[in-house]
Amino acid sequence: MTDDVTFYDDIEGYCGRLSCAPGDTVTLHVSTRCGRYDAAVHRWGAQRELVWQSPDLAGSHVPPLPDADANGCRWPVSVEIPVGDDWRSGFYLVTLTGHEPDYPTAHAGFVVRAGPQRQRALLVLATNTWNAYNTWGGKSLYTGGHRVSFRRPFGRGLLHRPEVDRDDRKARPTRWGEEPDSNGDRFQEYRTAHGYPAAIGSTGWFSHERRFVEWAEAAGYAFDVCVSSDLDDDPAVLDGYELLIDVGHDEYWSAGQRSTVEAHVAGGGHFASLSGNTMFWQVRLEGPDDDPGATMVCHKYTAHETDPVVAAGDTDAMTGMWCDPLVGRPEWALLGAASAWGLYSRFGQATPRGSGAFTVYRADHWLLAGTGLRYGDLLGARDGVVGYETVGCRIDFDDLQLPVARPADGLPTDIEIVAFTPSSNLAVGEYPASISALSDQGDLEFLAVRLYGGHDEDSLARVRHGNAVLSVCRPHGDTGGEVVVAGTTDWVFGLARDPMVAQVTANILDRYLATPDPPS
Repeated sequence: MTDDVTFYDDIEGYCGRLSCAPGDTVTLHVSTRCGRYDAAVHRWGAQRELVWQSPDLAGSHVPPLPDADANGCRWPVSVEIPVGDDWRSGFYLVTLTGHEPDYPTAHAGFVVRAGPQRQRALLVLATNTWNAYNTWGGKSLYTGGHRVSFRRPFGRGLLHRPEVDRDDRKARPTRWGEEPDSNGDRFQEYRTAHGYPAAIGSTGWFSHERRFVEWAEAAGYAFDVCVSSDLDDDPAVLDGYELLIDVGHDEYWSAGQRSTVEAHVAGGGHFASLSGNTMFWQVRLEGPDDDPGATMVCHKYTAHETDPVVAAGDTDAMTGMWCDPLVGRPEWALLGAASAWGLYSRFGQATPRGSGAFTVYRADHWLLAGTGLRYGDLLGARDGVVGYETVGCRIDFDDLQLPVARPADGLPTDIEIVAFTPSSNLAVGEYPASISALSDQGDLEFLAVRLYGGHDEDSLARVRHGNAVLSVCRPHGDTGGEVVVAGTTDWVFGLARDPMVAQVTANILDRYLATPDPPS
């Protein structure tokens, strides 16, 4: 039941758009078996602030269409939410509560972008990735789908659920004397008992972005917010910002989104990527003339065989890996790191007893200022900030036994590796037994074939061992901006409780926001 959460509850809803400007109207599309329901909207920052509500609305039930996963629900407008000109940029949670017994509840959400007055930083919510994992209405990109619609509800728990300590994490931190949850049994026990899809351990506002927003706003940082597709829709969305931030799991990027970010960095802007498995898959945003971008397309592991653009000769637009030779735009050209060089940590048989932390090498680096960390110390061990999915770099050691990036085609030459820890790619039979995975190959086999041409022992060995890095690179040398990578999905889990993780994050924000020009 929790693998298909379609109408798990007796009320469901979604917003007609995930992003709007101040003064716009957001349409809310609701289907419910309840005769009456309430709707409320809260801005979710350091605190939750009620900004709009409409009680005692008339409910009606519209069944989901068979292709809702791929082409959207097409429900009529139930409520219009007037967005005030004074509403601050941020994420706004919509809560729908039915009046029937047990008061079923559902959540939707949207972002208000900046008005004419912009902050100096912009946080992008990884809504492409939220959509990729969303099984509502049928399939996700992980359960056989190649097209997924933004015009449908998000699965239960992706936007809001009760806070728990560790059991909703796929890379659950261990405590003294515990064995790791390598098969994901504790995670599956938790999510099935509460009716949540497997996606809650991988993505969503509640798991990742909200942790950063709560911490950063409480610490006094000001920033605007947008969604993934905003960077595709309008390249000018980054104009005037000095720093772009992504956090958590920002896995799926469109070509327009990537070009916008690359232009930002080439022009001297900075990018802080506190994310794992970042920019791994290319996607296309499609839709009718009256709703462009309503659907996201990604053929993933079969793209070189099944994506129609390949047969048409447009391999650059193939919706497979960015680092696939047919696409030829490896993510490491921007990030200085990539998941092909380290994808999993403390997940299945990938470093199951790993430290869950970055091991410090360059203790005198500005990233670590004020932490007190020394060479060989661990950063983030208690909360397992290195976990689940990662981003790494091929590493050599210099004459001082400090890590340096091994040269590769397209890799920036100016990379500082501050800390790293081993991570690994996984083959068939090495994933957690409790999750669905490819039956004929794993990421290890796939990477070996696409990057090195086969399943032979040498090709597999080339992508077996990797790492997660904490690093800084300058893709355009002194003429462009800096890219900071904390290459793990679980970095944000240390923000609230680990002073050193919080300090490193503050160092990043302060470097680019405290003064007009970052210190040398």
